[in-house]
Amino acid sequence: MTMTDPIADMLTRVRNANSAGKASVSMPTSKKLVEIARIMEQEGYIQGFDVVEVEGAPRAQLEIVLKYGEKKAKTIRGIKRISKPGLRIYAGKDELPRVLGGLGTAIISTSNGVMTDRDARKKGIGGEVIAYIW
Repeated sequence: MTMTDPIADMLTRVRNANSAGKASVSMPTSKKLVEIARIMEQEGYIQGFDVVEVEGAPRAQLEIVLKYGEKKAKTIRGIKRISKPGLRIYAGKDELPRVLGGLGTAIISTSNGVMTDRDARKKGIGGEVIAYIW
C-alpha cells in the first residue's frame, strides 16, 4: 500500500516519539525525508539521523535520534505540516514565513533543494512551504 503523504507521516512519527520521550524513531525513507532530517539536525532539533538497510524490507529505514535537554526537556516544542497533497502552499521570495518571529524554522522546498526559510531568504528564492518546526 502506498502512502499518500510520507512527509506528514514522518512529522507525526517524530512528534509522537518526542512527546512519548522515546530515544529514536524509524520510518521508511526517501530522498526528501533525508533532506528534512538533515535540516532538523542542522538547526539543532534532533541529535542525528541514519539511513539503515533492513533485510527483507522493500525500502531502507530512516532512523532519527531525538534530542532532549536537561531533565528530559523537549527540544522540539511543535511541528506542523503546512503544504499538503490536497492544498499546496507556495511562497515567493518576499512572502517567506517567519515561525515565532524567527525563533522557529520553516522548511522550504525550492528549485535549489530543501532548505530553511533563512537560507531561502539569503538566496532570494521562494518555494513550497513544507512544514514549521519550533
